[in-house]
Amino acid sequence: MRGRALKLSGSRRLVGDLMRFSIRVPRVTVQRQMNLGPLLKARMALQSRPSWTVLFLKGYALLSLETPELRRAYVKLPRPQLYEYPGSLASIAHERELDGERVVLLSLIKTPERRPIAELAALVEAARTRPIMEVKEFRRALKIARLPGPIRWLLMWLGLNLGRQRGRHFGTFQLSVYSGLGAESLNPLTPLTTIFNYGPIDDQGTVTVRIHYDHRVMDGANVARALERFESILNGDIAAEVASLAETTGVAGAAVSGAA
Repeated sequence: MRGRALKLSGSRRLVGDLMRFSIRVPRVTVQRQMNLGPLLKARMALQSRPSWTVLFLKGYALLSLETPELRRAYVKLPRPQLYEYPGSLASIAHERELDGERVVLLSLIKTPERRPIAELAALVEAARTRPIMEVKEFRRALKIARLPGPIRWLLMWLGLNLGRQRGRHFGTFQLSVYSGLGAESLNPLTPLTTIFNYGPIDDQGTVTVRIHYDHRVMDGANVARALERFESILNGDIAAEVASLAETTGVAGAAVSGAA
């Protein structure tokens, strides 16, 4: 049978470039089954509920704030070393449609640990819905995708191996999930130090959470302890912030009712 040749789109070239560098990272996975009952209960009390993506994002940023290893990266310039960032910069994968093709593009959120959940939700929603060329990271990535391969690879190698530039252009950690589609990725790839994901969340709040990490930067015991702490943060700080949203909404609703 004779098929047809399809030209690689800019987004497919970008994915290929990321995989080119991701497969060189000695990545290991640690997972933990969590019970997020307290967070689930707090979220269910809201009429307008923040996405699980936003809640996990804020929780992981808080985890990274108290776990320096999650803010470190292995870089090769000016010599092989670890570079530690003062805060996090989250890289989030979004599926968008471009020229009739479903593509994956990455947006960045600086210091998510300092932002309220409502602000994070607005930033994530903007990356999901705004015209693609109005999102700075999308526009820049698609512009680079038009360059010849050797130039793209050189720029990416330099960006990943210069500590300050790496965080600025690629982020310090990545979040990529399919749980909304009832599926989960077992072996996601990224050139970053960590990428985390989670599976579908059942009615009791039980969910499997995974951190996939660069073994040059940290060891499995560190990640196992971090996952335990991650569960505590989600059921503690994040659940408390969600509960405060419910209280604020209730007070605002009562004020409107009284004014009427």
